[in-house]
Amino acid sequence: MSEGYRIVLVGPPASGKGTQGSVLAERFGIPKISTGDMLREARAAGTALGKQAEEYMNSGKLVPDEVVIGLVDERLNADDAKKGFILDGFPRTTPQAEALEALLEKRRTPLSHVLQIDVSKDLLVERATLRRIDKQTGHIYHLKYSLPPPGADLEQRPDDREETVRRRLDEYDAMTAALLPFYEQRKLLKRVDGVGSMEEVTARINEALER
Repeated sequence: MSEGYRIVLVGPPASGKGTQGSVLAERFGIPKISTGDMLREARAAGTALGKQAEEYMNSGKLVPDEVVIGLVDERLNADDAKKGFILDGFPRTTPQAEALEALLEKRRTPLSHVLQIDVSKDLLVERATLRRIDKQTGHIYHLKYSLPPPGADLEQRPDDREETVRRRLDEYDAMTAALLPFYEQRKLLKRVDGVGSMEEVTARINEALER
């Protein structure tokens, strides 16, 4: 087994896992890899899998698991992933987790940790629905935690409206219901309280990784 951190980050929209993934990536000098980033990179590079994924995306279809796993395999071959990696938002289902496990077993580089960032649904809704974007600068503010300056020209993204946010959270819960038990059985899952400042959550994650 090679040394290094190989981490899966699990958490619903607005849980802060993207931010924490970036902090971990900088700390350990390993890449944070999201499915969206992989798809964009593969399309830009014009790889066979990238073209295949693009065909599905252009026709409005979900990219099949086998194509996504192929993209993960390609991405993990890159030099920057040799010391480890952080997967942000993948896998999301048990079949994806099983496929990832098989892929990493072939490489003899099994996962070291699965971090679940726990935040209550009501707080997730508050975090998302009170976000506003400055139309002029693109800067994101929050009407409770990061107030905009007076006179800022703000708008709310359609994705941040309450009905949409709650639907996405329900879809996330349904999709990942079997994923956490899957990793619990393998003694990889570590739950982290995601409520508090960014620094507080980072400290809890660091403590979980050291346990």
